[in-house]
Amino acid sequence: MANLTVRRPIAVILCWIAILLIGITIGSGVLNRMNGGGSSAPGSESNRGGKAIDELYRPDDVITAVIAGESVDSPTLRSQVASAVTDIKAINGVGSVVDPYQVPQAVAPDGRALTIHVGFPYGMDGDAADKAIQQSVDRLKAIDAPQVLVSGGPLVNQEMNAAGNNDVTNAELYSLPVVVLLLGLVFAGVTAAFLPLAVAFCGISGSLLVLYGLSFVTDINSNALQVTTMLGLGLAIDYALLMVSRFREERAKGGELDDAVRRTVLRGGRTVAFSALTVAVCLAGLTVFNNPALRSIGLATAAVVFIDMAAALTLLPALLTRFGHRVSAKPANPRAGSAFGRIARVATARPVITALATTAVLAFLAAPALGMKSSSGDARSLPKSSESRQFFEIVAAHFPVGTQADPVLVLVQGHGPEYDTFTERIRHDSAVLSSSVSPSPSGGSLVKLTPAGTSDGSTALALVERIRADRGDLDFLVSGPAARVVDYQAMLMSGLPWATLIVVGGLLALLFAFTGSLLISVKTILTTALSLGASLGVVTWVFQDGHGAGMFGSEGLGALNLVAPPLIVGVAFGLAMDYEIFILARVREAWLAGEDSREAVVTGLQRSGRIVSCAALLILIVFGAFMLGGYSPVLQIGLGLSLAVLFDATIVRMLLVPATMALLGRTAWWAPAPLRRLHDRFGLKEADDELAEVVPLRAGAIERV
Repeated sequence: MANLTVRRPIAVILCWIAILLIGITIGSGVLNRMNGGGSSAPGSESNRGGKAIDELYRPDDVITAVIAGESVDSPTLRSQVASAVTDIKAINGVGSVVDPYQVPQAVAPDGRALTIHVGFPYGMDGDAADKAIQQSVDRLKAIDAPQVLVSGGPLVNQEMNAAGNNDVTNAELYSLPVVVLLLGLVFAGVTAAFLPLAVAFCGISGSLLVLYGLSFVTDINSNALQVTTMLGLGLAIDYALLMVSRFREERAKGGELDDAVRRTVLRGGRTVAFSALTVAVCLAGLTVFNNPALRSIGLATAAVVFIDMAAALTLLPALLTRFGHRVSAKPANPRAGSAFGRIARVATARPVITALATTAVLAFLAAPALGMKSSSGDARSLPKSSESRQFFEIVAAHFPVGTQADPVLVLVQGHGPEYDTFTERIRHDSAVLSSSVSPSPSGGSLVKLTPAGTSDGSTALALVERIRADRGDLDFLVSGPAARVVDYQAMLMSGLPWATLIVVGGLLALLFAFTGSLLISVKTILTTALSLGASLGVVTWVFQDGHGAGMFGSEGLGALNLVAPPLIVGVAFGLAMDYEIFILARVREAWLAGEDSREAVVTGLQRSGRIVSCAALLILIVFGAFMLGGYSPVLQIGLGLSLAVLFDATIVRMLLVPATMALLGRTAWWAPAPLRRLHDRFGLKEADDELAEVVPLRAGAIERV
């Protein structure tokens, strides 16, 4: 690979330019193919019930206007509403619209607000439906009143997609200039600062292209664009930072430019390749869950990791071959990274105290995650400036509690006295505020139960579980938002063992292949789990419990978004492995050079601490920029990933890792004899002549090699 990029740099660069242009022109089409879903579990009871209800009742898509700010008895308002209702009925594609003055529930008890519901036939052609909806929205907003807001149905999904797109655009606009400035300071040059951005742009365009392709075979959740772009941009900068730093070191050794590029790809490229594999393995765990959103995000993010890796190992060396003479060399400095070395020495000098203290801090931060709840979310997830969020707040202010809660739907598929008794029993459940029964064309009935609280709050979830527990021999299906959350949680629990097996098994294999040590591999997974638990605990404390959520433009929602926890776990575990590989690469070099276990860790951190800290800082800037939009799921994911990177790059890698390595001593590099023979045959190892160029061999190192 190194020879290819050195001999054919122009051809490699042109290929990546083509990928960049294709990704921008074609891949950007994914922006119009996303949906706000992601809470369904295909084949679950709620999923089957929803499909059956759609087939039997063919419910309308409904948008709702709320008109507030003046008395509903105003003659002028009455006249305008009547005129609007008449005009909307005449719009081609409108199925139903009801005069709110004819429906008592549509007028607020305080007489200061009313709602108008407009329905569109089930299964209506997409373009025709979009046109009819837009015409209806325009006519509703033509009503002259202090407050006229329209939301519901497809309008909420459109706002969620728009919020996600704005988050991506703003994140790139805000983060990239800061990243360029910091890279310029790190590399002391303009050319070196822009090289990582070339890799990042290719990673972003590649992520768009991958998502666009996946949109033809599966649903793409509205969070997918933010997560893949966030990860693609962050990893591209990480990998390029490592490679450019290694190139500057190789240039300082002297020799031809082409040879420096080859050595960079040979040494740094191995680290990047193993890092990408570990991140991809963590993300692959998302694909085992029976959920299109998690599966598509897992596939897309894993693909983006490989795109970033390919760009770092081909495009970047090609650019260095052509423009590397403009990148300043970095002469060896014995004092470089001395601060990280001192921190590591303190941790290794008092390993028991350091390990206990850091573990206690992380465990304390992780404690709130024990009470973590999940929800599909509502309009409160949107920024406060969004129309759907304002609609939600106005309705909540003027109408009784429970008005906005979507009902629990029970499709009763039988008839007889026992079914009648069952229907009456669930209608009079203490958690039900109101209920209705509609006859089914198939002979059964559809029971709608409006729960106290939110659509998928704890009261609604408990109601679903009680109804299902009362099933006996009765034939019915429970659906609706609360049932989907219950089934989603069950889907996560059923897939968790397989996801754990894939992630832990894959990481153990890769880390063992990289280090030759079984204990280091196990230690890495355990310490990473601690930082991950701490980040989830803080996210729960902020966005579920509401402590400090206002700083992010949000509020305590009582639960985290359904998609956020599994995404935080998958992506953050991968990022943590990314930094672990960076550090282990240097520790391994020092170990093979003859240093004992403690000194190898100190040397490794001294050599890699600056790069890991810079990479963590840059990726924190990228993640932080995605949190400026106010869309709650992205805020939760962004904060979770930012904290995971922060905890991992500081508490874990700088303190807990040196302490545990010091406690393990020489046994840190132990592996059973059969595994040792396996590693000797298939694991990562360097030829003697290559190793001699990397580090000077010390006494005892030849035997280890």
